[in-house]
Amino acid sequence: MITSEEQLRQLYAMPAERALLKQQVDLDRHCLRFIALSPFCVIATGGNAGSLMDASPRGGAPGFVKAPDPRTLMIPDAGGNNRLDSLSNLLRDPRVGLLFMVPGINETLRVNGTAKLRDEGHYTALFAGPHFHPKLVIEVQVQEAYLHCAKALMRSRLWQAEAQVARNVLPTMNQMIHAQIGMAAPTETQEQMEHRYRVQIAAEQPGGSIG
Repeated sequence: MITSEEQLRQLYAMPAERALLKQQVDLDRHCLRFIALSPFCVIATGGNAGSLMDASPRGGAPGFVKAPDPRTLMIPDAGGNNRLDSLSNLLRDPRVGLLFMVPGINETLRVNGTAKLRDEGHYTALFAGPHFHPKLVIEVQVQEAYLHCAKALMRSRLWQAEAQVARNVLPTMNQMIHAQIGMAAPTETQEQMEHRYRVQIAAEQPGGSIG
């Protein structure tokens, strides 16, 4: 069992100079372009000492995360399950990690920093539309940013159509959750659930529709 960094390093070569130098303290034009193209990111948060870590998906139209300057990101909080795990964690520990993805591109972008929850009107108005006005915005002060190599997504073949799994190999989300909590109520079909989600998401879009 590995119990020290010294033991760990004995198993691996030292990182190449490029892998160390690519880490930046802000977002350059390449990082900003990547974020502008990204419709999806994962946000990782902690909490107070002893609590478990949490990783949560965030999505929207490409560029749904805004960068008003090279040291700042703004993430609108859209409707979810109201557990508020990530948001509650950030109140206790502002450290945050973000992983941005762009469909069809195997590289990813990692951004680390600290976050504040902003509910002031001039923050939420940045994302307001006819059918959507976020309750709050996660403001991230960027401290580290670097592009991550393509190996993980190449190994997983994430964007390749032939690697996609048919949805019916798993029960529906409703069926799985009902089984987990012992609920006997009737479950939605996958089609019913997706239709309900589409209606909810459409209400958030500027034009009131979603493709």
